[in-house]
Amino acid sequence: MLTAFSRLPVRLRLTLAFCLGMAALMTALGAFLYTRMGTELTRAIDLDLRARAAASVSSLTQRERAPLDAGRGLIDPDESFGQILSPSGDVVETTPAVAAAPMLPPGTTRIVDKPVFLDRRVVGVDDPARLLAVPVRLPGAVSQHAVLVVGAPLGDRAEALHRLLVLLLAGGPLALFASSYAGWLLAGAALRPVERIRREAAAISETEPERRLTVPPARDELARLTDTLNAMLARLQEALEREHRFVDMAGHELRTPLALLRAQLELATARPRDRAELEAAVRSATAETDRLVGLAEDLLVLARTRGGRLPLRREPVSLEPLLTHAADAFRTRAVAQGATIAVEPPGLPEATADLDPVRLRQVLHNLLDNALRHSGPSGPGRITLGADRVDGVMHLRVHDQGQGFPRAVLAGPPPDRLPDAQAAGLGLFVVGMIAESHGGGVTLANRPAGGALVTVSLPTSHA
Repeated sequence: MLTAFSRLPVRLRLTLAFCLGMAALMTALGAFLYTRMGTELTRAIDLDLRARAAASVSSLTQRERAPLDAGRGLIDPDESFGQILSPSGDVVETTPAVAAAPMLPPGTTRIVDKPVFLDRRVVGVDDPARLLAVPVRLPGAVSQHAVLVVGAPLGDRAEALHRLLVLLLAGGPLALFASSYAGWLLAGAALRPVERIRREAAAISETEPERRLTVPPARDELARLTDTLNAMLARLQEALEREHRFVDMAGHELRTPLALLRAQLELATARPRDRAELEAAVRSATAETDRLVGLAEDLLVLARTRGGRLPLRREPVSLEPLLTHAADAFRTRAVAQGATIAVEPPGLPEATADLDPVRLRQVLHNLLDNALRHSGPSGPGRITLGADRVDGVMHLRVHDQGQGFPRAVLAGPPPDRLPDAQAAGLGLFVVGMIAESHGGGVTLANRPAGGALVTVSLPTSHA
């Protein structure tokens, strides 16, 4: 049942819920009115009976003789009646309408010691009657106690309640239909802004990802919904742009090494070569293959990002061996290009930090590869690796004597932010992402004496 209800349109569900609520409210209100009116009518009859009983008792106390004359002392207004009964149940006085039989049985008259209201059938009266029995003292006798009984028919009360019930049964459905229709219109008016938001969201396409939904002027639930949707659209636009940048970077970075690798292989097979030429071609192809492997690792790093951050596995890392191993890994390539790699200062003091060693090694490899690939006319010269700790932040520095960074790279993002991937290259972009995942950043600069300086700041704590 609930599943079927949840499949209905929202407007219809709101209207049905409003209709059910109104039906329950109107039923409760009708029951309250019916019960209240019955109580008030009974109270009015009781007040009338009390007044008649008081008047009859007053008339009895004014009598000067006994026994009583028939019919004296009893007030007999229209459609009302009364009797005076002895303790044994005999009729002492009565009004004509109920003269055929006592209004109370003998057992009841004996126990009446205070005013008592009763509902019962009375001989001579067609409708059920409301009775008031009051103990009285008959005049002219020392201890002649009796019971005064006055009554009124309940026919008018029953008829009034019947008319009210008919009115409720006839007018209730009409009022429920009118209120449900009003609920339908109200639900439509309430959902109209939601429909407008839906149409605007449907109109946003991939060709205009910067478009946003119009925020309603009232700062209500719909405004908060619109703000949430706009934030989601911004995240989707960012993800779409990141995907486009990823594809562009992949194509741009892979195109050159693949073209060089193919050229080397085609050149090696174009004509017979001696052993030295073949070895040179294989070495060149191997270098380009290594570069492709590095690019693939960088692309995998980008593919593993979640919200611009990489998952890290921190552990105590000794920096001096890490810097030394990175320098040794690129030393052969550096020698082939006429460059030297040094770790400064020699004998770096033992420094241990909580970092991700795999990502840190990737940072150093990317920086060294970038320094060797972007060499000046006279080669990359001397490449220096250094590290120090200042105020709980580990600073890794790589500087070379190459051609330095172009102005487009240095004029990009401010310090300690991700370098622009298109301008600085995929390697530096990945370095910046790894630094940002550690809570740090990257600073790019050109040295006054020539060459580039890259500083990677990594907030850390002692192991």
